[in-house]
Amino acid sequence: MTCRSLVMSTRINPLGQPIGPAVPDWTPRLRPPRTPMEGRTVRLEPLDPARHGDDLWTAFGADESGRMWTYLPVGPYPDREAFDSAIAANAKSEDPQFHAVIDLETGRAVGFCTYLRIDPANGVIEVGFITFSPLMQRTTGSTEAMYLMMARVFDELGYRRYEWKCDALNAPSKAAAARLGFTYEGLFRQAVIYKGRNRDTAWFSILDGEWPAIKAAFKAWLEPANFDEEGRQKLSLAALIAEKRRT
Repeated sequence: MTCRSLVMSTRINPLGQPIGPAVPDWTPRLRPPRTPMEGRTVRLEPLDPARHGDDLWTAFGADESGRMWTYLPVGPYPDREAFDSAIAANAKSEDPQFHAVIDLETGRAVGFCTYLRIDPANGVIEVGFITFSPLMQRTTGSTEAMYLMMARVFDELGYRRYEWKCDALNAPSKAAAARLGFTYEGLFRQAVIYKGRNRDTAWFSILDGEWPAIKAAFKAWLEPANFDEEGRQKLSLAALIAEKRRT
């Protein structure tokens, strides 16, 4: 029985009331460890101002318009001092838990992302603060970074639910969630105030029962054979996810 069918199924208690499916032998999960996650093109490692500060300042500086910060609750930073202060605070944070993304070809940090709203008791965790510099956007590494984050959550830690939330007006983020295999769940109206404006929040998720098909699609997409000599994909991730879900 798939996780999706479990969500739709109900039981009837002795009072004649419908109740959700049993979750036998559940125990709270561990919190994500502060250890590296390494793939073929990128490595994620705990954010460290001394190791990553210079690289990130340079990488984020490639976004001269500040476009990458529009839908983030922080940034852009007016100067290096403000940036360093923020990075230092981020590195100490337990939730969100920040990870720098290292380009294995150059050895330089090119972005960061986090686990947040970490709920070990219920096996729920969110990915967020996805801050990918122009050096990382639309690269194989940006997709692989998201795969590594998912694999830790489901394969290593055994969480039940992985969430993605964004401003409902952030079309690129919503498109990215769909491409990565998340299912749209709905809109939380007037959920947040940030940067002096309202945010209606779009919610997405992946469940543990959906992960095997999504994982198989990621692995197939990341294979070197899926890219031509110019580095262009042959099969899209979205197509591979759709195929794996059918099988």
